[in-house]
Amino acid sequence: MAVTQQIARVSAEYLAACRRSAGASPDGDPRWDPPAPDVLDLDWAPALLERLGEVTGLDEVRLDALRQATHGDTMPELGFLNAHPHAIGPFGPAPQALSIARVAHVSELLDGIDMHALLRALPTDDREAADLIGQGADRVIGGPRGYLLKHFNALRDFYQRAAKHRMLVVLWWD
Repeated sequence: MAVTQQIARVSAEYLAACRRSAGASPDGDPRWDPPAPDVLDLDWAPALLERLGEVTGLDEVRLDALRQATHGDTMPELGFLNAHPHAIGPFGPAPQALSIARVAHVSELLDGIDMHALLRALPTDDREAADLIGQGADRVIGGPRGYLLKHFNALRDFYQRAAKHRMLVVLWWD
């Protein structure tokens, strides 16, 4: 099974309940199981999206927002989600999160990214575009443009809904 990036929208109350559950459980089980509609599998898109922004000249503010959207932050602290045997992301770095305020900020900046303009800035040949992006873009079935557009739109929409409902975002690799 491939390791891919997962993100979940959760309420502060849900995260607090998971923290309490981990603390009360003899084996640290946080009972982490966000509803399926609030989880997004980003596949391997984070590195490709970031690289696309870099090679096409995305301004640093929006590029940083894209990085935060896919890397998270160290606040709030999520060590309880990384404890064996119930670690949610045992194959990658420790789970990260974005606070409600950061989610709103990132969502606003993602909404200001013109993905179609970034994709138009790539060479027209898919092979050349993939070579420029690197990060395995040459292995994307169907070429990088559709893959990047699909995953960016999903990420942007995911953050918009999280911001609208004042939810935190938790990120991990699984």
